[in-house]
Amino acid sequence: MRVQEARSAARPAAGPEKASLYERLGGLYPIARMVDDFIDHLVVNETLNANEAVLRARDPTTRPGLKYHVTGFVAAAAGGPETYTGRSMQETHVRLDISGREWRAMMAELEAVLFRFNVADAERIEISALVDGLQGDIVTRPND
Repeated sequence: MRVQEARSAARPAAGPEKASLYERLGGLYPIARMVDDFIDHLVVNETLNANEAVLRARDPTTRPGLKYHVTGFVAAAAGGPETYTGRSMQETHVRLDISGREWRAMMAELEAVLFRFNVADAERIEISALVDGLQGDIVTRPND
């Protein structure tokens, strides 16, 4: 899934024009802080680290780059001016053999980050919808 598709999946129903999700989250710096915290929690998650392919992909030297790409993707998908230049979600995750159980663990980490950063309910729902729209491109073993 590309940024435009993620944006469309997370877009609220038609109504009065309101600020973008990007603006409501405070822009690039607050998004980057949340992504930083999110990645720091993902890399130590026991459920995710039980997957050997995921564990091998988490080379500590690449963590800053991962944070950069995730921040860019989220910022762009949330309606910001950033341009995501990374690979598609499917291309990035296809060799990682992500299970439904691992997806749920990641979503739980996401929810925890949003609560830690006091993200309002409407924005939490919108971010969750944006990320959940990526599931089909990331999860290869949905019934696990």
